[in-house]
Amino acid sequence: MGVGKSKLDNCPLSWHKRHSVDADQDCHESEAKNSEAVSLPGLVGHSNRAGQPTGEQEGTEAKGEMPEEEAEEEFLKFVILHAEDDTDEALRVQNVLQNDFGIRPGMIFAEMPCGRLHLQNLDDAVNGSAWTILLLTENFLRDTWCNFQFYTSLMNSVNRQHKYNSVIPMRPLNSPLSRERTPLALQTINALEEESQGFSTQVGKIFQESVYERQQTVWKETRNVMRRQFLA
Repeated sequence: MGVGKSKLDNCPLSWHKRHSVDADQDCHESEAKNSEAVSLPGLVGHSNRAGQPTGEQEGTEAKGEMPEEEAEEEFLKFVILHAEDDTDEALRVQNVLQNDFGIRPGMIFAEMPCGRLHLQNLDDAVNGSAWTILLLTENFLRDTWCNFQFYTSLMNSVNRQHKYNSVIPMRPLNSPLSRERTPLALQTINALEEESQGFSTQVGKIFQESVYERQQTVWKETRNVMRRQFLA
């Protein structure tokens, strides 16, 4: 699920999945066509992952088959939420976690599928991964969308028991956000400090395989419920 040759510049803050996505698709035009509101569970309503088919999914349900992209999905170990200007730094952190610590598969938010509402992508990112990493930089603090991301992620971790302690603030090596300027809601959570001598120890304590497997089980059960509804 690596980013490989993804054209991130065509759709800022939108992903390209491993299977084919038209990189030249106009994101704003696609979002205008997609009028279905999507929200994280516990914030406004239930996610489509919980079995609420809408829009194009309803047409697929009528045919009695699962959407192709659903069939190819896999549960990620982490997703990095970041400011648009921090895409390169997010990619670097992703490579560090995957290559230096073997924590894979992981992804950054800029790789989410193009042509969908940001809320749908945020829902899939948070609920389709075991850990949500918030890349705390100066850019993150200035980005209104990032503020919404971290508040929504925190609410989701509070409202869903298996997501408890799944939100991980992280100060990267480049342009880290100072503790004094960190939003109060995030100051209560121990942040990963990449420049700290104890960074490796922190990573080992946080990204435990047992936690990943527990969340993956819940995720698979939810998908199975969806699949039965599509095939009903």
